[in-house]
Amino acid sequence: MIDPDAPSDPRRRAPVGWLVLLLLVLAGAWAWHAWQTRVATDRAAEDDAAHRITALEARLETLRREQRAQSQRLQQADATNRLLRDELLGIGQRAALLEDSVSKLADPDRHGAQALRLDETEMLLGMAQQRLRIASDLEGARRAYALASGTLDGIDDPAYLSLRQTLAQERAALDDAGVDPARDAATRLDALEGSLATLSTTRTSAEGEGRRWWERVVSRLVEVQSGDGTQMRNAADRSAGLDALRIELTLARAALERRDTAAWRAALARADAWLPRLWPDSPALRGHRKTLQALRAQSLAIPSPVIGSTLAQLRSMRAR
Repeated sequence: MIDPDAPSDPRRRAPVGWLVLLLLVLAGAWAWHAWQTRVATDRAAEDDAAHRITALEARLETLRREQRAQSQRLQQADATNRLLRDELLGIGQRAALLEDSVSKLADPDRHGAQALRLDETEMLLGMAQQRLRIASDLEGARRAYALASGTLDGIDDPAYLSLRQTLAQERAALDDAGVDPARDAATRLDALEGSLATLSTTRTSAEGEGRRWWERVVSRLVEVQSGDGTQMRNAADRSAGLDALRIELTLARAALERRDTAAWRAALARADAWLPRLWPDSPALRGHRKTLQALRAQSLAIPSPVIGSTLAQLRSMRAR
């Protein structure tokens, strides 16, 4: 039996110490190896994660580019669809118009040739009215009415018999009108302005012979003028007065083009007031003033209540 209190043998304790030391070294080596393995594993995991993140970012960038390209294609497709839709609507509208035109042409009450003749007649009547109102061309209006009458005669529909009668009455009224009042007034005004240059600025000997003997004697010493003293004798005043007279005549022509009777008469009245201030009293001057008064009293409208009635009746019939 071994006594525990007996002293241990040193030779027995030495192998145990070496065994413990060896175990500690092995444990440290295993721990170092395990730590290195873990570090390498973590580093590999981090590298793999970094590669995965880089790949994901590249994939996301590719997806973004594809999304932008797809969005652009969608916008282009939308624009193309809108354009096609508009073109389709336009084609539909044109088809509806063509269908309406075909239905009108196929209508037994509205034959194609008859519709074309009515269109031409309406156009000619409108042109005739424009010639009268804008250009005061009575002869041109008569020719347009003659063409409209020939076109209307080609329609054998009895429904337009009253229209032909109205057109005949309107043509007769134009033939009875003679010369257009506005054009006649313009011609007379031009002739009057051209003859003003022939008026004398001094009294003639015939006027002196018409006065009594003492007036002729006194007139050699004293020049007798009218009491209002409005006649212009100074060259500068006469030049300004002639310019004013020409302006009034120009205003009268402008009013004549517009067929503005009030402005026409007002301009002629102002022009008539300038005549005795520019030229002395004489038979020629009195004749010019009578011509101006006659022009003021002249009407500028064509005296016919039936002008335009054919066009109004045609439009009314076609509207019905």
